[in-house]
Amino acid sequence: MFTITPKLPSRQNLVDKFSMYMTVENNKGRSTIKWKTDPHLQSNIELYKSRHKKFASLFNQENNGRDLVQFWIDMAFNDLPALEEWEPEKRVQNAWEHLSVYCEESCYWAAEKLSSDVWKEDKYQSWEEYLFFARCLIYNYNKFRYVLAKYNSNNSLDTYLTTVLINAIKDEAAVAKFSKWRLLHKKSDRELKEALVRAGRYEPEISQFLFARKYFKQVYQMNKIQNPAKITGKKWLEPDSADFAEAANYYNAEKLLPSVPHEVAAGAFVTGEQIKVWMEICIIALQNYPKSITPHFSLEALQETGRKVEYDESPEIIEQDLLTYSEVKDSFETQGRTVKRTEPALLLQLLFFKSEQQEILLLYYGFGLNQKQIAEKFKVTQGAIARRLQTIELKLLKTLSELSQPTEWVSQYVAGWLGRSYQAPIYSDLIHVAIVEAIKKLEPQEQELLRLTYGQKLDEQIIANQLGISQPKLIDTLRRTKSKLEAALIKEIDNLINKYLQSWLPKVSKTVVKSACDNLGFSRSGAASLKTMNAVLKESLKILHSSK
Repeated sequence: MFTITPKLPSRQNLVDKFSMYMTVENNKGRSTIKWKTDPHLQSNIELYKSRHKKFASLFNQENNGRDLVQFWIDMAFNDLPALEEWEPEKRVQNAWEHLSVYCEESCYWAAEKLSSDVWKEDKYQSWEEYLFFARCLIYNYNKFRYVLAKYNSNNSLDTYLTTVLINAIKDEAAVAKFSKWRLLHKKSDRELKEALVRAGRYEPEISQFLFARKYFKQVYQMNKIQNPAKITGKKWLEPDSADFAEAANYYNAEKLLPSVPHEVAAGAFVTGEQIKVWMEICIIALQNYPKSITPHFSLEALQETGRKVEYDESPEIIEQDLLTYSEVKDSFETQGRTVKRTEPALLLQLLFFKSEQQEILLLYYGFGLNQKQIAEKFKVTQGAIARRLQTIELKLLKTLSELSQPTEWVSQYVAGWLGRSYQAPIYSDLIHVAIVEAIKKLEPQEQELLRLTYGQKLDEQIIANQLGISQPKLIDTLRRTKSKLEAALIKEIDNLINKYLQSWLPKVSKTVVKSACDNLGFSRSGAASLKTMNAVLKESLKILHSSK
């Protein structure tokens, strides 16, 4: 339906014009437009103002930013002026982003003109749709570049671009196929997730929205897109209550499968009305977040919020995660204390080993010799070396276990985690992942008990009635369920400790051997001969004992 175009507020200064993008918000049924700052673009402008004299001087020109537009165009098209040491490597990409947000106003005026003058009698179109078409152009690198390549710098970019956008909107809207449901249907999960994060949505909502959208798309595809009543090229049909109810049925039927995200399984069953509300939230997020229009500009969106999409397990990360877990026993009040104690404790244990054991460690982890080569040096069997390495590693593992003492804090940690993080675990934290995986291996009734207790936070008596069991049995089942989680967590901590040790031993041994080679003036590759190796080994032992 045709709607009145809301007033466009002004951006206060030139910094705002090149660093703020538009959001459309719905307040009690009325749309309002607001400007939102992109911190990355704002900081980039401040950087150039403080380091680039010519750029800073352009802010004093009385031409409403035309020279600044040309500055970014020169950089975007020709990578000019010459790159200086202080400039970011992605300066060309940044230039395109500055130009795109600057042109947001032209998008508005093109949409406003069409909705108020040209096609205001068309009840099937609205200014929001026109605005979306326009923004799709300026956030599409190839299309936007093509348009700017024809721009004459002697004229106003605003006037030129508004005219271009009006024609582009006419071409798109003439097909009369756009609707907010098409927008929701076409966007990828990654784009939708980014849009929801920028809209201020967090877990477990995001996972629930994405899961619901999956089944809504299937229902909408079958009932509306492939519906014989839909005429090709015409606007997509509106979903009805039966579509949402059918999507809710699929959601509820699939939510307890092992492959389903934990945030979904932990939540309550949903209704068709709830699915409708969720899909409306997703649509508003996509409409308000211009960066979701173009993948090229949206790669860093989640990183800006401090979230991680993928987990890259490296020795350094393993070390950090392990030490964080051991800090839990101090209730996080003495954070970092265990971190400072771990490596000295391991080094001290190394010094308690016999000289032969120390040499075996340095040869195996520092020089990279295999067990057979070490056995030849000590004139013993390979099995003997394997057993000695195992003895050494077990003593070091015992040292780590005594520091972390999982049996003392795991029970309290699991109880606290269930109350605090059951609905939205942190997947960059290995301990959270371990508990989630343990939950998926529980019996169906045990999973349902956790969902009702910690997901919906229902009263014990209500849960007992719902599950058809007595309250004492419910309490006993909950206790046994927690015990299973505790056992699984202790097992995972043992694995983490072992991983940490396997990353720590090579790191320390190689560092000692490298220092010894440096002291003797040898390269590590030149320490292959027996005579040289013995000299480096002797120096390595000196360095190791000097760390007392």
